[in-house]
Amino acid sequence: MTSPPAPSRPLSVVLAGGGTAGHISPLLAIAGALMETRPDTRIAVVGTEAGMETRLLPAAGFELRTIDRVPLPRKPPVGLLKLPLRVRRAVHQARGILTTAAADVVVGAGGYVSTPVYLAARTRGIPVVIHEANARPGIANRVGAGFAARVAVAFEGTPLKGAVLVGMPMRRGIADLDRAAERAGARASLGLDPDATTVVVTGGSSGAMSVNRAVADAVELLTRAGVQVLHITGRGKQVPGADGAPLSVPGYHQVEYVDGMERVYAAADLLVARSGAATVSEVSAVGLPAVLVPLPHGNGEQRLNARGLVDAGGALLVEDGTFTADWIRDHVLPLVTDPSRLARMSAASYAQGVRDADRRMAELVLTAAGT
Repeated sequence: MTSPPAPSRPLSVVLAGGGTAGHISPLLAIAGALMETRPDTRIAVVGTEAGMETRLLPAAGFELRTIDRVPLPRKPPVGLLKLPLRVRRAVHQARGILTTAAADVVVGAGGYVSTPVYLAARTRGIPVVIHEANARPGIANRVGAGFAARVAVAFEGTPLKGAVLVGMPMRRGIADLDRAAERAGARASLGLDPDATTVVVTGGSSGAMSVNRAVADAVELLTRAGVQVLHITGRGKQVPGADGAPLSVPGYHQVEYVDGMERVYAAADLLVARSGAATVSEVSAVGLPAVLVPLPHGNGEQRLNARGLVDAGGALLVEDGTFTADWIRDHVLPLVTDPSRLARMSAASYAQGVRDADRRMAELVLTAAGT
């Protein structure tokens, strides 16, 4: 049996997204799946000079090409009719990148950088594939969805024209994680007791001061019950004790950052976190019970992100203002000390998980590119 003929030239893909890890991480997962499917794929990534992409992309081995950062008006399309000169400049910059890359397809994850790239692709006749991570779509993807070749979403019911549900592209180290098999090694690597019931608290890369305060107030309550706490406070943030030094209690472990969230997910019996799209998708992919505390500001997308997982029984939802030491005493402590309840939540969470979104997105990209 003969093999199919090889493509006549490499596939050129331009990825657009930046500002936060929530935009960048899915793009990196998609890039990995594309190169796995088509090893000759050439990847160019467009971002800005101010976002997390300046650190994350070089660390992943990709060269970053930058355009101006242009926040968009909140009410498209009327606001887009009044685009200032700097937006036109960003579109012009994006056209230059697409031309230099000889782009076959553009893949965008939203954010400030995506709209100029979407518009530049449209003027060049280059197909656009969009991934929307949040249950309530952002402005950039609402604009791009009007003319995109393919629109994919992480959560069912996301209101974008022509959207198909693919889930959240994530690193294979998370998507393929076996929590039970990796638990002992993960706890050892994080300096935790391998046998103690473990709650992990994280507010994301930038931390969450209100969550940090509530957990600090409840630490002794948890540790007296034999529950150890790994508290990821966020870069540049520490939880102080009464003497002003970092809080130190037996069974309480405070760090600013952990490299490799799969270790965190494997170590935890319960995760307390914001309900960003990536967090909700990842905990369901690995089947980790969670307490989700949506951001109290913004457009409410974090509450919407959590809705399906909470309704399925895989997570609890608590408002930021309600998440206090008393709430932890009344809800977290009874949960984390009830293994059978945790097991039921874990099974419900895992049933909601999508573990091949990166590959689903790669298929959409290849189809849009005509390969």
